[in-house]
Amino acid sequence: MVDVVVLSDDLLAEMAGYGRTLVAFSGGVDSSVVLAAAMRALGAGQVAAVTAVSPSLPAAELEAAREFCARLGVTHHTPATDEMDVAGYRENGPRRCYFCKSVLLDTANSLAAKLGYETITTGTNASDVAAGFRPGIKAAAERGARTPLADAGLDKAAVRAIARHWGLAVWDKPAAACMASRVAYGISVTPARLARIERAETAVRSALGGSVRDLRVRDLGDAVRLEIDSDLVERARDNGAVSIAIREAGFDTTPIRVETFRSGSMNDVLADSDTGE
Repeated sequence: MVDVVVLSDDLLAEMAGYGRTLVAFSGGVDSSVVLAAAMRALGAGQVAAVTAVSPSLPAAELEAAREFCARLGVTHHTPATDEMDVAGYRENGPRRCYFCKSVLLDTANSLAAKLGYETITTGTNASDVAAGFRPGIKAAAERGARTPLADAGLDKAAVRAIARHWGLAVWDKPAAACMASRVAYGISVTPARLARIERAETAVRSALGGSVRDLRVRDLGDAVRLEIDSDLVERARDNGAVSIAIREAGFDTTPIRVETFRSGSMNDVLADSDTGE
């Protein structure tokens, strides 16, 4: 097993020559490590974070991102983005993430040009690159974004190990994909639909208490699929407060299924399709 000190040193060496850097910051473990590494490698005044604010970002995630930047002493830019105005995003085909990431990186590039940042980075890691169909990675690459985690060969486990080694509070934070990833392909993404999903997830977490780690409310159009930690599936199925929470969030009469959480489960429909990538 590679020493975490060696891994972190490799990351810092990778970023040492970046110059003034703007980090595309979601608040997740990956971008948090990139932001912390930039501060260590480049120093205060050379680094800032940018978080795109739109209906696809849960309010709790935005607040957590703000708190992380404040603790780190990093300037945090929070421009509003308009991916909802882009037909390819709104129509929610398999390349939705391409359009979303395009808007984010175009916004970041404009901000970097205005404020004099030389480099823009994302939190893409080596596991993401190896995962196959990732249109968002392609969009970022087309816009010149650097990927220090992937370039240093750091996979998801290595990134979490570094976060823990550096004492970052997010080291064991569950993955938190954007709200649009909860909507089945082909169903239009709208602010109202995303808000309904966010309300449902918040309410279900409250109904089940503090033991929940991974939770998604998937909007399938003709059904709702609640995905949750495997050890909580039966409890969620038997807990009437859970279904009530989902109903009151706006899924009034939609059938509800409860299953074990699987990251990327909405991509199952792409397995036998031509993605065009």
